[in-house]
Amino acid sequence: MDSPLTALLVEDDARLAGLTATYLERNDVVVTRAADGEEGLALALRHPFDVVLLDVMLPGRDGLAVCSAIRQHRDVPIIMLTARGEEADRVMGLELGADDYLPKPFSPRELLARIRAAVRRARGQAGPQRALVNVGDLELDPSARRATLQGDALDLTAYEFDLLYALADNAGRVLSRERLMELARGNSDEAFDRSVDVHVSRLRQKLGDDPRRPTRIATVRGVGYQFLA
Repeated sequence: MDSPLTALLVEDDARLAGLTATYLERNDVVVTRAADGEEGLALALRHPFDVVLLDVMLPGRDGLAVCSAIRQHRDVPIIMLTARGEEADRVMGLELGADDYLPKPFSPRELLARIRAAVRRARGQAGPQRALVNVGDLELDPSARRATLQGDALDLTAYEFDLLYALADNAGRVLSRERLMELARGNSDEAFDRSVDVHVSRLRQKLGDDPRRPTRIATVRGVGYQFLA
C-alpha cells in the first residue's frame, strides 16, 4: 500500500473523531469525517473510500441503519466501532454487512492495523498467492476476488470471500472458529463465536444452503464448521 488510504470516519464524538483522524493521517490515511448517520451515508455513496469506520450510536440514522444502506450499494470494507460489551450491536452489524468490528475504547494503533488488513483483503493482497479452488459447482478465483456458483457470480464482501475460500480450500476438514478467523483475517484476536456464526449464516444464505439440512457448510457441534466436499 504505497499510496495513502482513504477512510470515512462517521463518529459524533468530536474529540474522539479528532484524535482518531490525527493519528490515522500521521500514518498515511486520508480521513473524511462525518458527525451523523445521514451525512456519513451521503459521503459513503458519493465517494469511493477504501474503508468506512462507522460508530453504532449516531444521532438521527444510527450506524446499523447506515451500514445496511451502504452495503446495498457499495462493497467497501466497513469496520463498526461499538461500545465494549455490546455484543448484540456487533452481531447485528455483521448481519447487516459489516466486515469487522472494534469495541470502544480502542487503541488507534489497533484500528490502523484493522484498516490495513481490511483493505488488503478487499484488494486481494492478504497473505501469499492463492490458487483457484473448485468444489463441485463452486469456483473461487482469489486473484480476481470472484466467486461463482453454477456459473453465476456470488455477491460477497471481501471478508465473506476470504471465509468461503478458507472453508472450500479445506473441504472435508473440520475447522474451528479460531482457525477460520486466522485463515480469513490473518489472526483470531478479538474473535468471538457469534461473529463467525453470523458470517457463516450470511454465506449459507448466499449459497442457498439450508442450515437445517446443509449440503455445503455443515456445523460440527462444539468444534466449528466443515465444507462438504
